[in-house]
Amino acid sequence: MIDHVSIQARDLHASAAFYEAVLAPLGLNRFVDREATVGFGRKYPEFWLNSRPDAPPEPQNTGTHICLRAPNADAVTAFHAAALAGGGQCDGPPGPRKAEVTTYIGAFIRDLDGHKIEAVFFPKKAV
Repeated sequence: MIDHVSIQARDLHASAAFYEAVLAPLGLNRFVDREATVGFGRKYPEFWLNSRPDAPPEPQNTGTHICLRAPNADAVTAFHAAALAGGGQCDGPPGPRKAEVTTYIGAFIRDLDGHKIEAVFFPKKAV
């Protein structure tokens, strides 16, 4: 349904390095490097960082988050660990969560700008 998303980065270089490590376990690679934007994806850029050096950090109570699919539960854990190692914050450790339809494995982080990003894996069997 959604083709791609873009978020602001106050320090594009630092955010690009952060996301290069964080998105690797999810199978997303760095595709595009431009002066004011960096794109990550599997086959084409699906996740964009746009330079906004004067933007304020995202508020904690924005209610917005972006959820990215992980190939397995280990990738969810690796995503979370890479985020913390790169200066991100934990907003929900890796583990099972109950959704409306099924149980899944997920982890939430806050990136360097305060964006809430989730990694999710849906096992074939309920957790």
